[in-house]
Amino acid sequence: MGGFTLYVRDVLERPVFQRARLIAGAGGTGHKVGWVHILEITNVAPFVTKNDLILTTGLWLRHYEQERLSYMQQLIRQEAAGLCVELGTSIENIPSEIIELADASNFPLIVFEQPVRYVEITQDIHGLLINQQHQMLKDLEAYSRRLQQITLQSTDVNAVLHVLYEYTGQQVVYHSTVDTNKFVPRGISAASAEEVTVLYRHQVETSESAQQEAGTFVLPQNRLLLTQPVICLGQTLAHVGLVISSQQAQDRITLLLDYTSKSLASLLLRMLFLEEKMLRDQNQLIQDLLNHQMEDEEEARARMGLRPAKQGEIWFAAGMIETEYSAEEGDLDRDKIESDQQDLLVRLRALLKKHALHNLLMQKGRRIYILCARDKAAREDTTALLQQTIRKIVERMQLPGAGAPMFRLHAGFGLMRTRMTDMHKSFKEAEQVLEISRSAALVQEGLFYDRIGVYRLLKAIPAEALGSFIQDQLGALMAYDQEHHLHLLQTLDMYLKCMGSKNDTAKALFIHRQTLYNRLDKLTEILGEDFLEPSRRVCLEMALLALPLLS
Repeated sequence: MGGFTLYVRDVLERPVFQRARLIAGAGGTGHKVGWVHILEITNVAPFVTKNDLILTTGLWLRHYEQERLSYMQQLIRQEAAGLCVELGTSIENIPSEIIELADASNFPLIVFEQPVRYVEITQDIHGLLINQQHQMLKDLEAYSRRLQQITLQSTDVNAVLHVLYEYTGQQVVYHSTVDTNKFVPRGISAASAEEVTVLYRHQVETSESAQQEAGTFVLPQNRLLLTQPVICLGQTLAHVGLVISSQQAQDRITLLLDYTSKSLASLLLRMLFLEEKMLRDQNQLIQDLLNHQMEDEEEARARMGLRPAKQGEIWFAAGMIETEYSAEEGDLDRDKIESDQQDLLVRLRALLKKHALHNLLMQKGRRIYILCARDKAAREDTTALLQQTIRKIVERMQLPGAGAPMFRLHAGFGLMRTRMTDMHKSFKEAEQVLEISRSAALVQEGLFYDRIGVYRLLKAIPAEALGSFIQDQLGALMAYDQEHHLHLLQTLDMYLKCMGSKNDTAKALFIHRQTLYNRLDKLTEILGEDFLEPSRRVCLEMALLALPLLS
């Protein structure tokens, strides 16, 4: 199914060209022939398109030399396939300057030394092109039926890719955002696979327009990568491509890729609907875990689709991702929010699948509950490896793209555990991390419960007691700041973080050292001379850390 392409060298082999002779431009016999027509006028540019083979009796050769050269130059600029001239009717020979120009431009110049019926030439070549076009359409129809059979019988992406390989014989590439990348045949070297993957990552994934359009990319060793997006419900879920030689005809391969991408889109859509059907059961399971209504470990794992395992063979992680919009609640488009949340859910599910994590997802309003599991690869496999994977996924979710929605993501995960029935504890811990991450001052804090340090203690203190403690330690300072706007609270926080270094504090606050000295004097006046003593300093630092939690 490589497709039929007619070249000038093929035309010269046709019976109607037996009496023809190529007198110049032999280097252009590889030009593609798309159509044949007769042209006698000198202003040819508006009537010639790329790959046209022009027939003429040579009337234009009777003009002055400059006009003759202009005729040829127009054909060359328009990238015509070549020129056929009949001798004996209007002219007897071809001027030397025309032959020289054709040779210099590798533009095939063919002469018929005896009169010939041009209608026979056009009928022959056009019939050949039309028949081949008709055959190509029949082949495409057969290819389409083959794809339809596969998509109706299974949800196997590999089966579709193998059919494309059978019809083309070229290396097939499947770059997915919801699954692992695939190559057919699989014998491709690791270096070549990485080369293609990096190309997609750098030139396609970083551009919103490139994600949704067919593309042609140059590869080393005189090769091209033709690629077509697989778009489902407005989302680009994958790209299917073929690695071909740069000399190979692209038209039919492009059509095959288009047919293949549409079949893959139908297949992926079915898979998404099947996953949606499973989502209701997943929601109920997460709800049961949240409410601590699951006591039987084997039953819990079976409902998640995990194999029965001995205790300690699987790490479980529970967490939440929440969106925060910058606009006021009343100004938000509810449909837009719902659309954003669905997009987030699709992206998150795709990333979890790409990193081979078993997962359950449940969406409630602007919050997505996540339960993921990973088999221990070895005895030394620790929670750090699972945390590293989760961190990569969250970072990828937070990457802005073209047309990114106007919201910020907050995420939190509880302690990793080996029993699924203990996940209610992890969800509670994740909620505490999430509450901490909402504070702008704490955005850079840990994503995981075991990384938030002293905040674990602060979250365990009742809000009333915590508020009283903050008021005792910082109340006078906050009252003074509110009245005089001297930023003393900010200055104290940075001064303690800089370990009492005046130079570092002034640089961090972008203020003059004398301004800092004035503020420190006022801090001493309000807080007392002992505010840097260890016991007092610890209390102030704890109050500063706790303040954003209440506000």
